[in-house]
Amino acid sequence: MDLAEPVSDRRGLDIVVTSLASDAHTWNLVYLQLFLEELGHRVANLGACVPDDLLVAECARRRPDLVVISTVNGHGFHEAKRVIARLRARPELTATPVVVGGKLGIDGPGGLDRAAALTAAGFDGVFEDGGALAAFRSFLARLPVGVRS
Repeated sequence: MDLAEPVSDRRGLDIVVTSLASDAHTWNLVYLQLFLEELGHRVANLGACVPDDLLVAECARRRPDLVVISTVNGHGFHEAKRVIARLRARPELTATPVVVGGKLGIDGPGGLDRAAALTAAGFDGVFEDGGALAAFRSFLARLPVGVRS
């Protein structure tokens, strides 16, 4: 199956792609942006080292259909928990789907424990293992367009 098969039967999603405040990596963000755009979605890429306040403000302003947080520096688990609390504290963002993926810890994929903790903290999806891209694509296909309209 081609993971970048375009969306054909509906209008694409408005998606914010971002990293966390301590993560200076950019290739993961470029890859995600291109992948999502190939699928027919519109992407606002906030870039690397995004401060929590900026992420929350941009999401409140843009009201995206989805927020995708990508991290590869190994500190994602702890930072993601802090960021999702900030996003969910804003009434206009409580229903916005938010996912996180990449290298969330320095000890390798955290399995169900890390995913369960992040889901309990407020994430709608956690994509960390080897099949993450296919699982992420499946997640995208289930999202309704205009979640925040």
